[in-house]
Amino acid sequence: MNDAERRRLSEAGARWRKFGPYLSERQWGTVREDYSPGGNAWDYFPHEHARSRAYRWGEDGLAGICDEQQQMCLAIALWNGKDPILKERLFGLTNSEGNHGEDVKELYYYLDATPTHSYLRCLYKYPQCAYPYERLLEGNRARGANDPELELQDLGVFEQNRYFDVFVEWAKEAPEDIVLRVTVHNRGPESAPIHVLPHAWFRNTWSWKEGGARPSARQDGAEIELDHWDLGRYRFTSAEHDAVPLFTENETNGNRLWGNPHEGNVKDAFHERVVHGRVDAVSSFHRGTKACFWVQREVPAHGEVTLLFRLHHEDAKLATSWQDVVDRRRADADAFYGTLAPTGADEESQRVMRQALAGLIWSKQTYRLDVRKWLNGDPGQPPPPEGRKSGRNNEWGHLNNQEVISMPDKWEYPWYAAWDLAFHTIPLSLVDVEFAKGQLVLLTREWYMHPNGQLPAYEWAFGDVNPPVHAWATWKVYKQEERVKGKGDRSFLERVFHKLLLNFTWWVNRKDAAGRNIFQGGFLGLDNIGVFDRSAPLPVGGYLDQSDGTAWVAAYALQLMRIALELSKENHVYEDIASKFFEHFLNIAQAMTNMSGQGHGLWDEDDGFYYDALHLADGHVQPLRVRSMVGLLPLFAVEVIEPEELDAAPEFKARLEWFLDHRPDLASLVSRWNAPGQGQRRLLSLLRGSRMKRLFRRMLDETEFLSDYGIRALSKYHHKHPYVFSFGESALEVSYQPGESTSGLFGGNSNWRGPIWMPVNFILLDAMREYHRYYGDDFKIECPTGSGNFVSIAEAADEVARRLVRLFTPGPDGIRPFMSQYPALARDPHFKDHLLFHEYFHGDSGRGVGAMHQTGWTGLVASLIAGVGADGR
Repeated sequence: MNDAERRRLSEAGARWRKFGPYLSERQWGTVREDYSPGGNAWDYFPHEHARSRAYRWGEDGLAGICDEQQQMCLAIALWNGKDPILKERLFGLTNSEGNHGEDVKELYYYLDATPTHSYLRCLYKYPQCAYPYERLLEGNRARGANDPELELQDLGVFEQNRYFDVFVEWAKEAPEDIVLRVTVHNRGPESAPIHVLPHAWFRNTWSWKEGGARPSARQDGAEIELDHWDLGRYRFTSAEHDAVPLFTENETNGNRLWGNPHEGNVKDAFHERVVHGRVDAVSSFHRGTKACFWVQREVPAHGEVTLLFRLHHEDAKLATSWQDVVDRRRADADAFYGTLAPTGADEESQRVMRQALAGLIWSKQTYRLDVRKWLNGDPGQPPPPEGRKSGRNNEWGHLNNQEVISMPDKWEYPWYAAWDLAFHTIPLSLVDVEFAKGQLVLLTREWYMHPNGQLPAYEWAFGDVNPPVHAWATWKVYKQEERVKGKGDRSFLERVFHKLLLNFTWWVNRKDAAGRNIFQGGFLGLDNIGVFDRSAPLPVGGYLDQSDGTAWVAAYALQLMRIALELSKENHVYEDIASKFFEHFLNIAQAMTNMSGQGHGLWDEDDGFYYDALHLADGHVQPLRVRSMVGLLPLFAVEVIEPEELDAAPEFKARLEWFLDHRPDLASLVSRWNAPGQGQRRLLSLLRGSRMKRLFRRMLDETEFLSDYGIRALSKYHHKHPYVFSFGESALEVSYQPGESTSGLFGGNSNWRGPIWMPVNFILLDAMREYHRYYGDDFKIECPTGSGNFVSIAEAADEVARRLVRLFTPGPDGIRPFMSQYPALARDPHFKDHLLFHEYFHGDSGRGVGAMHQTGWTGLVASLIAGVGADGR
């Protein structure tokens, strides 16, 4: 497996990663750029401002790349001769404009990528008509919560193939020698004009402080010279002899936006020059901080044109032909992925795996935010409103981020989220384990983690609470490296472990309201899954004991125990810590045991399910009997201990046996602790065997949780039997909604009341394989429930995994289920093999819903195909 890309990774991975796909797809409408009094980020910096207004914290672009510090950026811009604006960035609706929240209204695909970014390939589909901005805005405004979103493909712009397929490829001859190949296919029956403008520009770092140094771009013959005090001097060149260099400044057009006169050239000059013909808009001195080559072509019907450009450091020796660089790097990508796919994987599985990983790599982004500066304002600018200092994220003044981070979706979620990022590292470790480990370390660093031990959730509310999956992901990545290299990175494991001790303490001190080992947590990333907004004060008062919150912490305790046992192999001090987490887990298991009788637990023996419990001010405790993912997540709290692990940790073993002898009440809660499993293994789980079977019975029931495409987040039982919670004259209802949300909780753009979500499916499958490791092949469960087909737990997990992969592979009708809403496109040869990895999927049809490029955690499908976790954790 010693191919060229792996050699780059092992020999000089850091140098090759200097430039990568780190450019955001949406900087406008983000919290970082919001300096408004009321904190309305969407309104303060809308799309209409983006082409004319310099950003403070980052940049965005179309199919772009930049250096790791995002000091110099490159991207393409397009114009079809009819659009009202130059296409420099992706368009979409804000939260208030979309009938299901914010949503990008473009069609683009990440097709290929290598982990060193030596080769990147994406596709942008560009209509030949004027882009229907107003039709998309007005059409979605006219639709309600019960209507589907109006998408670009609903407006007929791809009918009769009157569009361009614009393939963008970036290929590196060397770390600082990069070729850009743009191939424009005219899919239509008539020739059509296209303007292609590859941009090179500098992030505006000089406007925010007095005397800020300004880089420069200037014309030097047929080339563009780019000079930056930190990066050095580069040459940007074109193989197209008729390419016209244009220059301007990356400065705000205050005159257009607010009627404030501005001397000199401004950010939107290329738009003015190309679309409106204003020669005076661009620099007559052929210099500035933003430059491009302007190339015009007439693309013949059903034909194509190819354009080549190159960026290189002035010291680079350009021996290789431009086309050859791209072709060789594409061949390297083929070789890299050819050895990555598991033996026996068919062509479709390999396609899904490769594009999922490509999306993950393309979704890296340079994320910059210094909260203290953001709150106080910049010395060169007017001070922010005084209310900001007590508003959003004011308690996170220590947070200072300026790293390359894996994003959930660079348009809809162009900011990191703690639990998303943990999931991303699992498939990322297949291709770049060093980057995956670095991401896990990152969130625990001092300038991320709060001094009280909390991990930052996401930029809209860093203090919100995401599920604690960091320890689980750390262990998975550690074991993945161990499988590949024969030895895990113990230093990495220990480094993250010590920070997670602080985070676990935060959970215990902040999210256990009554000190009973029952946890609250908040919305925990599951948006509208419950009766209430779990991040806000309850409308009925009191507080909510959360089944999922408690299960997450129980699993967290077991995972920290697991890591401590691993570390104790070289340092026996960790045996004491392993004992501490073992005992903490047992206390949580006891607290979750029983909801019947006094209502102090979360398990309902009559229903055979876990529920959240509402504690009212009068002392009454009411279970909220919603059959949801909340009640399945206790399955996740499971670990198997091998006999040799106990023998290698004698102090842990002695303390464990003493504790179980003296606390038989707790020992009885652990599944078959005193009855050895397969090969003398021992099981730690929240669930006794009977409870585990009852949860599996529901989970694998096709009339409840099991869909043709995975496990639903809410039981289909609630389609005919909605759960209704009444208080006073009000009533709140939870019903089965397999697609878009009809509730307004969290803006309505995410829905946990019926669809299939890849991340929770993945951890349930991971847990199932752990149960199988203990119970073995002879322990059978029915799958699907009621089918009469009894299989091992591992075989049931395999069946669910197959259903999840089926979302992306063609069915008997030739249609990939995620594309089922558009059958004509799903069969079109120019669409059918380009995959989108949606945020979640319709619980019945499998069609993609929510953000279209949330490859981050939906990219876990690559790990399913690779078989990660098939041999336990």
